[in-house]
Order: sequence, then structure tokens, then C-alpha cells
Amino acid sequence: MNDTEVTKTIEQMVRFIRQEAEEKASEIAVATEEEFNISKLQFVEAEKQRIKSEFERREGAIEVKKKVERSKQLNESRLKVLQAREDAVQTLLTEAHSRLAKLAKDKAKYKALLTELLIQGFEKLREPELLVRVRQVDESLVKEVLESAAERYAEKVGVPKPDVSIDTKHYLAPPPDGTKDNEGDSCSGGVVVTTADSSIVCSNTLDERLEIVYSQNLPSIRTVLFGEAN
Repeated sequence: MNDTEVTKTIEQMVRFIRQEAEEKASEIAVATEEEFNISKLQFVEAEKQRIKSEFERREGAIEVKKKVERSKQLNESRLKVLQAREDAVQTLLTEAHSRLAKLAKDKAKYKALLTELLIQGFEKLREPELLVRVRQVDESLVKEVLESAAERYAEKVGVPKPDVSIDTKHYLAPPPDGTKDNEGDSCSGGVVVTTADSSIVCSNTLDERLEIVYSQNLPSIRTVLFGEAN
């Protein structure tokens, strides 16, 4: 084999090796491109899922916050309504107390009322000796009706007339003066009847009677003011 043939053979081998190398490089490039595209797709999908999950988490947190805020506002509204209703009822009660305080100004009607309250107190206790506590301003008026009340009680129940006297050591609180200073230490009128030793007490004051009526009729009062509860 001469030099020319050797050279051709080498060139053929070089071309073959180069072609093989180019084909191999092309295969590697294609494989790398495919692997890159797959990785990129996986990364994109993972990011999409992460972003979606984060969005759903934030959306859920916002919805929970909205629900909490709505619940809070609803509770606040309910409390305001309840407070407004309670204020209305208390205003009504205050007005009733104010009207009770005015009863004593009509002497004839108040005198008749004191008589009935005394008889009721006597009936509750049914003792031979009784004490009557009154407001100091009502002492003279009660003295006027005390004997007749005891007689009416005795006749009604069929017992001897009890020995009744006014307790001058323990007067009831004075009438309300229209200010808030003595609201907790005032009496609109009426009497308190006790046994001789004060061991049993029957409170028949106008304020006590009003509180009893108020407690017993509170559901009806609320229905009249606000309608039937839903």
C-alpha cells in the first residue's frame, strides 16, 4: 500500500469517526433536550401546584377571617339589640316606680291602699301580736287605718283582733326624691308587717309588689314591647 492509499484510508477512518462522533453528539443533545424539557415541565407543574396550594390556603384563611368577622359583627349586633331591649324594659320599670311614688300624693286612695296592704300582711302572718314598719312620713296616716284594718282582718279570717303597733325603731326608707342619689335607699310606700320578735317578715311595700309583678310578667312585657321571639 502506497502513501496515497494510506492517506485515503486514514481520511476515511477520520470521516467515519467524525460521523460517529457527530451522531453520538446529536443523540446526546436530543436526550439532554428531552431530559431538560421533562425537568422543566415537572418544575413548572410543581410550581403551579405550589402556587395553587398557596392561593387556596390564603383564600381559605381570608374566608375564615370573613366568617369570624361576620360572626363577631352579628354577636355585637345581637348584644346591642339585647341591651337596647333591656334598656327599654328598665325604662318602663323606672317609669312604673315613678308612678308608684305619686300614689301617696292622693291621700284618700293611698289610705285605702294602705288598709288593704295591712290586711294582706296580717293574713300572711296570722299572729296575735304584730309590728308594722312604715315610712316616717306615713306614720300618722297608718295610725288612722291600723285599728280598722285589724278589725277587718279579724272579721274576715274569724280570729280575735290582733294586737298591732307601729315599729317606731325601724322606719322604712324615705320616699324617692327624683334623683339617682337615693334610688337604692328609698321606698315608694306601703308597709312591712312582722311578728312581735321580727323573726317573720312580710314585705308589702309598693316597690316589693312591683318587683314581684315585674318578675312574674317579664316574658309578657317583652312580648308586648318587642313581639313574639323568633
